[in-house]
Order: sequence, then structure tokens, then C-alpha cells
Amino acid sequence: MFRGSMLTLVTFAFFTALVGFITWILTRGDDHSSSTGYFLAGRTLTGGFIAGSLLLTNLSTEQLVGLNGAAFKDGIAVMAWEVVAGLSLVFLALFFLPRYLKSGIATVPQFLEKRFDATTRTITSIIFIIAYTGILLPIILYTGATGLAGILDLKSLMGIQNDSTILWITVWFIGIVGSTYAIFGGLRTVAVSDTINGFGLLVGGIMITWFGLNQVNEGGIMAALSELRETHPEKFNSLGSAESSVPFSTLFTGVLLLNLFYWTTNQQIIQRTFGAKSLKEGQKGVLIAGIFKVLAPIILVLPGIIAFHLYAATGEVEGDHAYGMLVKNVLPAPLAGFFAAVMVGAILSSFNSALNSTATLFSLGVFSRWAGGDEKKKIAIGKLCGVAIAILAMVMAPLLQGQASIFGYLQKMNGLYFIPIFSVMLMGMFTRRVPALAANIALVAGFILIAAGYFIPGIAAQLEKYQIHEFHFLGAVFAVLIGFMTLFTLLKPRASAWVHEHSGDVDLTPWKPAWPLGIALAIGVLALYIAFADPSVL
Repeated sequence: MFRGSMLTLVTFAFFTALVGFITWILTRGDDHSSSTGYFLAGRTLTGGFIAGSLLLTNLSTEQLVGLNGAAFKDGIAVMAWEVVAGLSLVFLALFFLPRYLKSGIATVPQFLEKRFDATTRTITSIIFIIAYTGILLPIILYTGATGLAGILDLKSLMGIQNDSTILWITVWFIGIVGSTYAIFGGLRTVAVSDTINGFGLLVGGIMITWFGLNQVNEGGIMAALSELRETHPEKFNSLGSAESSVPFSTLFTGVLLLNLFYWTTNQQIIQRTFGAKSLKEGQKGVLIAGIFKVLAPIILVLPGIIAFHLYAATGEVEGDHAYGMLVKNVLPAPLAGFFAAVMVGAILSSFNSALNSTATLFSLGVFSRWAGGDEKKKIAIGKLCGVAIAILAMVMAPLLQGQASIFGYLQKMNGLYFIPIFSVMLMGMFTRRVPALAANIALVAGFILIAAGYFIPGIAAQLEKYQIHEFHFLGAVFAVLIGFMTLFTLLKPRASAWVHEHSGDVDLTPWKPAWPLGIALAIGVLALYIAFADPSVL
């Protein structure tokens, strides 16, 4: 057992070092003297790097561990988070990205400042920074440490049996390495390492599914899939029941809104699209990522069902620990080390991307008004901010131990800032008369309303009494905010219609296959749902 664990550790260290070395070779000559070079990769990113970075920034342990844990319980209904993402990326490519690149921006709050005013930018930047520091970064570190400890069997390797001690050590290891990439490398380093790790994670994720299916039935992949579907038909219904973590009706309210925000407005995700060499390259990268998201359930949902088939009856494992157990049991030691390395790459990808985005938001969104045009000051304060936020996240991450479903917790907490920012972005981008005051009120009021629904016992009890699902609650708040801004505009519209001016930073010639491919992706999503639908649960 010990020799196997050591072999796993050695291969893990080798592949991790290899990715770091290749990334250094490819990025050692990058320009870090300007904010465009550091925060936007000098606007040189092509479609392949954008697709790889988008996928890896998203495809981290909160998906690998959390979504497979949700599939362990609810089956393929949870594929909504991945499949609907493909549809959201179509919206990003066709509607949002052309407008973002036209503005020549580095951050989402910067666009909102152009559309509304400096107060809007400051409020949005602060909301993003608080959310990333207090919610996203600690969850990435926690899920990463949990998955890595299981795959590498760190208890046996380190001779430490206390789960909390292992968690603290692993969190700080991931946090320190990830911080090095994000703080000293800039966006292009993040994007390049993401792409390399992305290929490795894709290969590794397919291996887990392959070996897992062979353990279900040695007769081959199709025989194993047939056995799974015949033994657990309830796990293969794309329509979630009322008891599911993703009831079917929520696909049209909170789930859709959270997905749309995440893939069209979330700074952490879309920052790499702002660094696109051209609109053509940006759309190409986004739509390639969309294709892979529709296929993602193969590695993000199916392993959870395989783990349920193999381990549920024994009571050996459940929920968020299912994926780590499956990887540990089905992969040979050398391959386990390789997969642990690319899994750490995924963790680092999400962590360093979120950290880079948080530093960007603070440096360009909050600090820039004091720094003026001093590029060195902006970059220095961005790095300093990155260090402080990384340390805070590493302290907070172990405190998440004990959550029933970390993926469910993440989606719930995301609603706090996703919904108000997305409502303001939609109204700002697709209307011309909404005034800044309406947007600023909506941002603050939306955050307060959702926080009240989550944390004030009396309100939370009423929502539960009337069986209002939290995703429907988010949809209702979104509708209220849109209605408020519409009414405000009717009563006191902006003095003059907003004119969206082209900054001239990026070539806006579109990618010709963008629309046909986008429509094909939307049809594919619908077909997938129909193929696995059993309406009897509704």
C-alpha cells in the first residue's frame, strides 16, 4: 500500500513540475510592464487558449467532486449545470462578447461604469471582491484539498489520521502554489497553464469513466451502461423531481439565471475573453468551450452514478467523497499520480483565475482612481491585493468542513451576487435609457433581498412553508429588479440615450460559423434532454 502511494506521489510531483516548466517556457518573455499585458495577456489570446482556459477555470474540484457527489444522489438531472452552460456560452459568443470587446474593457464593472457611472463600477467591484474572497476561493481550496487528500491517500503517506490537519496542510499547499501562478504570472500564464492542464484533465476524466465502467461490467462500455441504466433507471432521468437538487421547473428560473450570469457576466470566467486577439478568435474559443460543456456530463456526472452503483449499498461512501473514492479504487498507482497532478492543475486553474480576477477588480476597479495613469502602481497593488486575498481564503477554506453538499452550498451562495449584477448588466447592455441611480439601487437592494431570504430565519421559514424553492426565489428577485428598473426608467429616464462607442482596441469582424454552430448547440441541448426525459416524476 505504501509503495503504491509513493509511486502515486512521485508521478504526481513529476507531472505537476512538467506543467510548470512548459508554462514558464511559453510565457517567460511576456510583457508584465503594463496593465494590458498583465491583466489581459496583451490582447493576444487565440481561440484554443480561450477555450482551454474557459473550461479549466470552470472545471475544477467543485465540479469534479461536487457535481459527481450531486449525481451520486440525484442522477443525471444535475447535468443541467453543464448542459445549460453550453447554451449560455452561445449567448456569450453571439450577444455579450461583441459588446464587451467593442468597449475595450478589462473588467465587467468597467463596462458598467461606461454604461452607468463610477458608483456602479465601485459597487459591482466590491460585491465581486467580497464574493470571490468569502465564497468562491475558499470553496475551490476546500474541495481541492478534499479530493486531493482522497486520491493521494495523504493519511497513509503522511501518517496523520486527523482529517482537519490534513485539510489545513493541503489547503495551504494548493493556495501557495496557485498564488504563485496568479500573482507573478499574469493572465497569459494562467491561460497557458489552464490549456495544458485542460488536456490532461480531459484525458484523466475520460480514464476515470472508462475504468469505472469496466469495474461495473467487464463486458465492455455498452454492457456497463446498460447495467447501470437497468439497475438504476431513476438515475437516468434528465427531468429532476421536486425532491431533486435541480427540480425540472428550476431550469427556467434560478438555474438558467445562475448559468447565464456565470458564463456571460462573471469576471472570473470571462476575463480571458477580454484578452481575445479579435472577436473572431473570441467567438471561436467560446463556442468550442460550449461543445465540450455539452459533453461534460461524461466526466462530471456519470462517475457519480458509477460510484453509487459500486459503493452505495455498502454505505462505504456518500456525496462529496464519492469521486475521490472512485479514483482511488479504479486507477493504477501511476495513473492515479497523473490524474492527481491534472486535478491539482484544475484546482490551481480555478484558484489562480479567481485570484487574478479579484486582483484585477481591485487594482483596476477600486484602486485605479488613486493610481491615476501609473501602470507600475496598478500592477504592484494588484499583486499585493492577491497575496492578502490568498491568505484570507486559505484561512477560511477549512472552516467549510461539515457542509452537507458543497456544490449545493456554492450555487446557493452564488445567487447573492449573480442575480443583482446580471439584472443590471442585462438592462444596461440591451436598453439605452435606464439611469445610473436605478442600477445602483438594484445592485444593493438585490443583494440585501437575497441575503434576507437566506439568512433571516423568519423569511427563510416562510419560503419553506410555501414550498418556494430557493432557485424560484432567485428568479422572483430577478423579476422584481428588472421590473423596478423598468418602472424607474419610465418615471425618470436617462437624460440622453446611451451610445455604445467602439474603443478600437479589438477587431470586431465576427467568426462566420458562429451563428450556425450556436444554433446547432442549442438544438443539441434540447435533444439531450428529450432523449433522457421521463415526465412521470413531474
